[in-house]
Amino acid sequence: MTDLFRLDGKVAVVTGGGRGIGLMMARGLLQAGASVYVSSRKEAELAAAVDALSPLGRISAVPADLGTAEGVAALTAAVTGREGAIHALFNNAGAAWGAPYDEFPESGFDKVYDVNVKGVFLLTRALTPLLNSGATEEDPARVVNTGSIDGIVAPEKGRDNFSYSASKAAVHMLTKHLAGELAPRILVNAIAPGLFESRMTKEMLRAGSDAVGSALPLGRIGQPDDIAGISVFLASRASAYITGAVIPVDGGVSTIR
Repeated sequence: MTDLFRLDGKVAVVTGGGRGIGLMMARGLLQAGASVYVSSRKEAELAAAVDALSPLGRISAVPADLGTAEGVAALTAAVTGREGAIHALFNNAGAAWGAPYDEFPESGFDKVYDVNVKGVFLLTRALTPLLNSGATEEDPARVVNTGSIDGIVAPEKGRDNFSYSASKAAVHMLTKHLAGELAPRILVNAIAPGLFESRMTKEMLRAGSDAVGSALPLGRIGQPDDIAGISVFLASRASAYITGAVIPVDGGVSTIR
């Protein structure tokens, strides 16, 4: 049973891996035995992530803006130059924008969709040859996209993240579409996180994580191990018969909204 969840010898790419949920993913994958490439726009955050996680295994950083074709090409070239195959791609890089309905700018859609939707498609397509090289009949390669519960249930009034919620619903449908396109050699699934500590949720947690978490069905906000667990599961042989799924990791929030 332990072997089902081990990732020894596998190579994973985690975008948005310098902080927040991406850092939680990278930590879990390393602890399960994988080698990990992390990427984001901010080199300082990537350097800190590598320093923190390198005791757990082989980790490398590749700075890239994945909301641009140039950034996708740069990350693809860097990984292709070092690896003949990869086994898992975690499309976690994300952008958000908040503004009142009457003032929400067009640029707030352009930026968010470029990273959250277009970037996911372009990077997945660019890395498909390496994923195919890492796939076997018994253990296909994996793509895991980060969606959101905001793409499953509408955010409360006052959460003026119109482009973000729409983009995450798009990620969920893109996941299903790619799952059909890339089967059977590449499995494509998504996680839909709820409330976790990150820069994006700082305002939501202003009252404190314990106070906010106590109002959720499971009585707490998400913890790093919650992301690590689902990430390892979706990258391992334990999930070899799952594709096209969108899995809420939200403490039950999506069941009551």
